[in-house]
Amino acid sequence: MTPRATAMSAADRRRALVDVTLPLLHEHGRAVTTRQIAEAAGVAEGTIFRVFESKDDLVQAALDHAFDIAPFLEDLRRVEPDQPLRDLVSDLVTLLQVRFRGIFTLMTAVGMVGPPTGRAHMKHPREEAEQIMTELLAPHAAELRAPVPHVVHVLRLLTFAGSHPHLSDGRILSADEIVTTVLDGLLAKVD
Repeated sequence: MTPRATAMSAADRRRALVDVTLPLLHEHGRAVTTRQIAEAAGVAEGTIFRVFESKDDLVQAALDHAFDIAPFLEDLRRVEPDQPLRDLVSDLVTLLQVRFRGIFTLMTAVGMVGPPTGRAHMKHPREEAEQIMTELLAPHAAELRAPVPHVVHVLRLLTFAGSHPHLSDGRILSADEIVTTVLDGLLAKVD
């Protein structure tokens, strides 16, 4: 018999169930069972249905949480702005790769072929992320051959493609390869 769950508010219980469901979605995809979720959460299966209408509602809440860009934007805002350009760009690429690869892995596991629809609460998340990165790189504008917004655009696109297992033909680019390509290009040095 499963021990009685610790008393929590409905919101806290929902959050706890979402947190344990995400890794299970990575492992089992949509085939994850409520029994597996309950065991991972240390609760009885019925506890799930006190805060979610169905397993599908819980799975959707977990996916919404995974796709929520707010934590990523907060990570970008915490990047140390007063560092050399190469280090700054490396930090940005690393954060982008963690975000992209986590989402790509989850989408594959649950059989998604595109981003979720109906995300009206997110006005322009990509633009907000690009604005933060542009502000971080702006003090280095004189070191760049292209305008900062263009550098951010290229950086994001190369990181996206270079981090996607299918677009990169399974040859994921490292953060250093991306940074070097964007900042130094691929031409051999000519003296």
